[in-house]
Amino acid sequence: MKQYGAEFFGTFWLVLGGCGSAVLAAAFPGLGIGFAGVALAFGLTVLTMAFAIGHISGCHLNPAVSVGLWAGGRFPASKLLPYIVAQVLGAIAAAAVLYVIASGAPGFDVTKGFASNGYGTHSPGGYSLMAALVTEVVMTMFFLIVILGATDKRAPAGLAPVAIGLCLTLIHLISIPVTNTSVNPARSTGVALFVGDWAVAQLWLFWLAPIGGALLGAAAYRFIGSED
Repeated sequence: MKQYGAEFFGTFWLVLGGCGSAVLAAAFPGLGIGFAGVALAFGLTVLTMAFAIGHISGCHLNPAVSVGLWAGGRFPASKLLPYIVAQVLGAIAAAAVLYVIASGAPGFDVTKGFASNGYGTHSPGGYSLMAALVTEVVMTMFFLIVILGATDKRAPAGLAPVAIGLCLTLIHLISIPVTNTSVNPARSTGVALFVGDWAVAQLWLFWLAPIGGALLGAAAYRFIGSED
């Protein structure tokens, strides 16, 4: 239960920090942090939580990461569903807190996106479904390669949180214009439930693509990282 609690609070922090920066600070008049600031915020949430709870739960914070670690032989199947449930609940709780904060500003309109992920007319850059699918698969694939490599027993000790946090920052720098960056089904679900409508209708992609990418990343690392 402590591990599941850690995943709940860790994912809460990821969604509140990452999506919160997008909703509250990205376009703030005169002082907005923009895409680069949001990318850094997401990376910092993982970096800080990796040090805080990595020794408790492994700091997955992401159903796709849990699936990828299972596929990579690093995580037991018996814990997979409870981890995913804890992550999704943490994301929803964070989205609820963010909604309460954001709705305190005049003119707030949750239908404008609320940091939800999307494609087509709901992509920040108007990118197509195919572009969004490829982006999410490839970005999650490389995220898993970095996670598995950085946490390999042969990797430099103690530096995995830095590598993983910077990787997530880079992923956001590349892909925010395409999908608003998911690579995390829990993160996508939490905010989408408050937007409803199109965000929920397009949510399938942000479960399918990250999990598919995670499985590819696990397979790739099993090939290149094998000690045989």
